[in-house]
Amino acid sequence: MAKSKFPGGRRTGNPAAGAKPQLAGATPAATVAVDAPAPKKRTSPGQFFSQVRAESRKIVWPSRKETWITSVMVFIMVMLAAVFFWVVDAGLGIASRFILALGQ
Repeated sequence: MAKSKFPGGRRTGNPAAGAKPQLAGATPAATVAVDAPAPKKRTSPGQFFSQVRAESRKIVWPSRKETWITSVMVFIMVMLAAVFFWVVDAGLGIASRFILALGQ
């Protein structure tokens, strides 16, 4: 037997009579007021560049070894992709020549 999507297994209210369907045991939600967004504060060029310097101090640059290992891994993945697509291309070429030869 399928499990009900509603707690208690029933909805209350009659949608045909114009009532909004509610979950059994649920109370109507209170209205929530949303504040308008605060106006944006302008940043002076001096503050901007000091913030940029502060953020740039947080950057962690990879070491020479990490850069080398990552570069080698990228090269290996490119070679694997090249071999894969070469094999697929060769296989499709052979298959298409075979199919076209059947029509002669």
